[in-house]
Amino acid sequence: MRAKKSPKKSPSLISPTGVIKLVTHTMMGAALGLALGLALTLSNPAVANLLNHGGNQAVLVFVLTLVTTFAIGATLTGVVFILAEDKES
Repeated sequence: MRAKKSPKKSPSLISPTGVIKLVTHTMMGAALGLALGLALTLSNPAVANLLNHGGNQAVLVFVLTLVTTFAIGATLTGVVFILAEDKES
């Protein structure tokens, strides 16, 4: 007797739930980047001094670099986690 093939389900990344999960990971990464920037500024006087003397553009570049780096890293990690969940189920 032949076993019935289950219908092929679409990957979880393409579904609305997958997109929400990825956006959540991205926002968590951005929040971690902001938290690290604040902690680094408060704990290291040299960084605070550089940002004070660098002007508004230095602060903007500092914050955007940290936020973007952490957001991209968290998004890629989220993709790996979602794909690993799909393989388990």
